[in-house]
Amino acid sequence: MTLKGLSLAVTGLLLSTQVHAATQIQWWHAMGGELGGKVNEIADKFNQSQSDYEVKPVYKGSYGETMTGAIAAFRAKQQPHIVQVFEVGTATMMAADRAVYPVYQLMADADKAFDQGKYLSAVTGYYTDNAGNMLSMPFNSSTPVLYYNQDLLARAGVKPPATWEEMDTVGRKLLESGAKCAFTTSWQSWVQLENFAALHDIPFASENNGFAGTEVELLVDRPEYLKHIRQLAEWSQSGLFKYGGRQSDSLPLFYSGECAMFLGSSASYAGVKNNTPDFEFGVSKLPHWQEIKGNPQNSIIGGATLWVLQGHKMEEYRGVAEFFEFLASPEIQADWHQFTGYLPITHAAFDLTKAQGFYEQNPGTEVAIEQMTQAEPTVNSKGVRLGNFVQIRDIVDEELEKVWAGRAQPEAALNTIVERANGQLNRFARTN
Repeated sequence: MTLKGLSLAVTGLLLSTQVHAATQIQWWHAMGGELGGKVNEIADKFNQSQSDYEVKPVYKGSYGETMTGAIAAFRAKQQPHIVQVFEVGTATMMAADRAVYPVYQLMADADKAFDQGKYLSAVTGYYTDNAGNMLSMPFNSSTPVLYYNQDLLARAGVKPPATWEEMDTVGRKLLESGAKCAFTTSWQSWVQLENFAALHDIPFASENNGFAGTEVELLVDRPEYLKHIRQLAEWSQSGLFKYGGRQSDSLPLFYSGECAMFLGSSASYAGVKNNTPDFEFGVSKLPHWQEIKGNPQNSIIGGATLWVLQGHKMEEYRGVAEFFEFLASPEIQADWHQFTGYLPITHAAFDLTKAQGFYEQNPGTEVAIEQMTQAEPTVNSKGVRLGNFVQIRDIVDEELEKVWAGRAQPEAALNTIVERANGQLNRFARTN
């Protein structure tokens, strides 16, 4: 072959490669470790299922870092197509309507059949606009549950407490039997205030917990919250409750057997299973105060959804819609649910998981679903949607940490939380 012929052949090969190159879809996420590996596996399965699009997942750090990074990238016109945003960032994303491509609109524009009725209402209700349209794609939704060390509870001759009234008796017997602490908690704003409010059907904030408007005030200085935090403070001083840090930093206290019980995300199931080889564990519903609410309401979700950002070509958005359709398939969702402990976001995924015998083989994995659906959601138990929610949770952490350390009284701490949080809410309302 002549040099000219070789050159033409190489050029033809390059052109052919370009013509058939898959359209790339950038997906920024906050799933590290085993969860990050599962995200990569899902993307690989989609990429192998067709040749038109290639989803490229990119780990961007914590939830907060991922959302902040996406906002900065949008301003620099370097935004991804998809970004995973935790539930406390929902109000911020809704306020940035010019930056967001609503999922219901995306699916319609891409000519995709999109039935919102196939998703669990307890999940989708949080991520819809006032007209009931889904703004983002549910992905990893969770709710807090109670994990317990079956060996330690058996040694103390007790069962996991169904109420906070029972926690006192159960906790004291655990300490008497040699346990170093009865229970610890993660994500204290989410578990001990936000879900506390939902289970007891009391408001966390005004304006229907922020769903009805942005002129919102926090309401955690109510007597019910004071009763609860006072009791936790007493248990903290007696050693029955041990604070282990923010977010999920307290998990090692449960892994090691130091604390007999752990209140945290249903999505911690995989981690608990992999890190407790020396004892059997169980899962039960969150305790509630019988005195406040005899029959508890539903708990509320945490986790995150996938938001689509504006600024890309329609052909690329068709790929996003194709991927979302794949992501919502029963097989993918059932596998994700079973591997992680996150809720199945569709009825079909739940039915498939049940038909496969997963709940029978893994007792406790259905608790989160039962707790989320044990009562019809009210305005107080639909969820909490606040502006500057990340900063508000930081305020809750700072002030409650003073209580656990004995440096602040519960009433003063709750009043300070309300005062500081209202400042954040006012700032958000003024700018949106």
